[in-house]
Amino acid sequence: MDDTHEFVEKVHDKQKKDKKNKQRQNEEDPGNKLPGKQHSTNK
Repeated sequence: MDDTHEFVEKVHDKQKKDKKNKQRQNEEDPGNKLPGKQHSTNK
């Protein structure tokens, strides 16, 4: 039963971190972000 408890702890920890990361990214100025590779020009 210990493993299940550990797993749940890990999942909760990950969810907290993900939430923090999302909030941090939303606060940043979108103009500051590097452009993603949406359109590939190498053909």
